[in-house]
Amino acid sequence: MSESLQDILWIFSIAMLVAIVARRLFLPYTVGLVVVGGLLAFVRIDVGPPLTSELILDLFLPPLLFEAALALRWPKLRADWPPILTFAVLGTLVAMAVVASGLVWLLHWPLASALVFGALISATDPVAIIAMFKDSKFHGRLSLLIEAESLFNDAAAAVLFAMALAWAQAGGQAPNATETVFGFARIVLGGVGVGALAGAAAILLARGTSEHLVELTLSAIAAFGSFIAAERLQASGVLATVVAGLMVGNFGIFSPADRSFLSRRGREAMADFWEFAAFLANSAIFLLIGANIAVMHYETYGPVVIAGAIGLTLAARALAVYPLSLPFLRSRRRISLNEQHVLWWGGLRGALGLALALSLPASLPLRDEIVVVTFAVVAFSVLVQGLTMPWLLRLLGFSPSDRDPA
Repeated sequence: MSESLQDILWIFSIAMLVAIVARRLFLPYTVGLVVVGGLLAFVRIDVGPPLTSELILDLFLPPLLFEAALALRWPKLRADWPPILTFAVLGTLVAMAVVASGLVWLLHWPLASALVFGALISATDPVAIIAMFKDSKFHGRLSLLIEAESLFNDAAAAVLFAMALAWAQAGGQAPNATETVFGFARIVLGGVGVGALAGAAAILLARGTSEHLVELTLSAIAAFGSFIAAERLQASGVLATVVAGLMVGNFGIFSPADRSFLSRRGREAMADFWEFAAFLANSAIFLLIGANIAVMHYETYGPVVIAGAIGLTLAARALAVYPLSLPFLRSRRRISLNEQHVLWWGGLRGALGLALALSLPASLPLRDEIVVVTFAVVAFSVLVQGLTMPWLLRLLGFSPSDRDPA
């Protein structure tokens, strides 16, 4: 038996035990995985391979994003696209500016490092947020808002991160306006285009078969292929996978039976297959996040830096939610104050921020400090915000029964 297979079996064995215990204790499954992963690493029990940017981006993110996008329906997205795009684009920009400014003025970081960290931590993480709402069994419009935002704000964060990193590596020289525009178009439009092509290809090929296993395989190729192709083209792999998932879900699973490109058995099997794939990916990634969080040398940078970064991240999220909700106050897209509280506290950071931090070049000033601080912010986000989220939902009057009509 190869070492890699042993690692996989070990990770899933631990994860299943955690799942059983967490359900009996009514604790969020993802929080339990992070805690157990951290405890095992603390007592020097090997959990699995160390987290790397490639492991997160190439293996874990595609199935998680694709499965989440499958469940988003066009009519609901169209109904709330103004607030979703406002939070995803303007909110990400505001969050980056607040975090970077605070790091420079309060913690005296170099501007280049502050901008890079502000960019990678500004986007809410779709993996952590979707897992949190699944654990809370919470559905409805509010869930749609925060999950859709987390799926789409990667594009804005990717542009900001790429620009900030390029600026830092260029020694602080002003970026060329033309290159900036083309870079934005490549990342966003390239991601959307690759995802649309992958989704369309899966749909067209699946129309020629009624074999549900072939249909499942085509969806897997669309999920991973769109991500890989977009990244090779220096576009947004996350956006590509999300678009591919939206197309497969809306033209397949949720499309009327007489217009769906999937067979009846394929529609049933696809929903179950991707739910299972996402469950396995969630199990592995949160267990490994916990193990890696436990071995970070936080004491090297002191509690002031750690607490300051966490406080700035929370403040930035607040300024990205409450003021940007005001334009919709007197419209049918109104977001109540209680819903804004959930949007603020539910803006978790997770695997995406870690992947960007781990991808930073060693030459960047404060590179190691950025990685450690990112792990600290993610630890607070998952453990504190994730653990208290069910309590906050109940306190504000939300419940698992808050569901949209089928």
